[in-house]
Amino acid sequence: MRFGFTTGSCAAAAAGAACFMLLSGRGIDEITIDTPKGIKYTAALYDIIKDEKKVSCAVKKDAGDDPDVTDGMLIYAAVSFLGDEDNDSNGAQKVIIEGGEGVGRVMLPGLDRPVGDAAINSVPRRMITEEIKKICRQFDYRGAVRVLIYAPEGERIAGQTFNPRLGIRGGISILGTTGIVEPMSNEALIETIRLEIEQKAALGYSMLVIAPGNYGADFLKKKYGLSSDDYVLCSNFVGLTVDMAVSAGIKNILFTGHMGKLIKVAGGIMNTHSRESDCRCELMSAFAIRAGAEDGISNALLDASTTEEAAEMMEEAGILREACNIAVERIKFYLEKRAENKLNAECIMFSNVYGELGKTYGAEEWFTLWERERERSI
Repeated sequence: MRFGFTTGSCAAAAAGAACFMLLSGRGIDEITIDTPKGIKYTAALYDIIKDEKKVSCAVKKDAGDDPDVTDGMLIYAAVSFLGDEDNDSNGAQKVIIEGGEGVGRVMLPGLDRPVGDAAINSVPRRMITEEIKKICRQFDYRGAVRVLIYAPEGERIAGQTFNPRLGIRGGISILGTTGIVEPMSNEALIETIRLEIEQKAALGYSMLVIAPGNYGADFLKKKYGLSSDDYVLCSNFVGLTVDMAVSAGIKNILFTGHMGKLIKVAGGIMNTHSRESDCRCELMSAFAIRAGAEDGISNALLDASTTEEAAEMMEEAGILREACNIAVERIKFYLEKRAENKLNAECIMFSNVYGELGKTYGAEEWFTLWERERERSI
């Protein structure tokens, strides 16, 4: 599959091109830059506007074969010169990078940039600075340079990203650690999970609500009245999420989800994607036996097509909730084992048909403690 280039690479390319045209006085229709990955990026230029003191141009985001909502949008850079007097006190050339229309602004702590800054992350800032300084050396220009990054469609598109959950308002983020977008890569999702956890920790939380996906999120909203700001979605990355929670200093987690995902964790599985693991039927059969199921039921469970079908079998046998209460205690055991007992874990498991199926002994008290902590953090 074809890889693409990050918004950070687009911003650096547009800035480098605008700087070149401003210093040289010549027009160009493309530019080639180096990415941190070591792969060269040749970008076509759009919407070039030149005058004596400023040049602006755009690069079209190419996400390759990755399903990225920013694919095809224009990332602009406007470059203007300041002067020697605006450089550092020691005379070192200063490159001032600002965010304009459609670039989000950080409103909550715990992210790459401080509160109030434009959401242009550290690696893209470094890429932009390096491109500007490289071209300035080429033309022996040593004065300070101002770079304004903007994306006219950014505010509209940002609603389809994680930015609203992360407390970034008004537009997209200029991102990327390698400069490259790898098709269907999990890197961006894992990084988003990490940022959400670190942000919660920066806001003073020591407790964290975690759900694998939308089923868990919907359950938390309907059953316990939680909003989308109250939990972190971990997708299939259960183990990595626990690791990141420990690293951020989180002391208590509540793990909530559909039995189809959570039953795997009851067997110690820390990546719940189907291509990584699947022993749901075997685990449900084992918990049914522990709950007192007869041989016929436990054998039938091994042939169940879905966890909901298995739940129906156990409900008819009168052992569903007892089996699930056993399962959630095993989930608690494995989550705390993964964390090397550096945090406490509670768990709630549910079914779309039967609702809440099981919860650990400490789950009810967990909500009480969490409400107190949330009130202190507000």
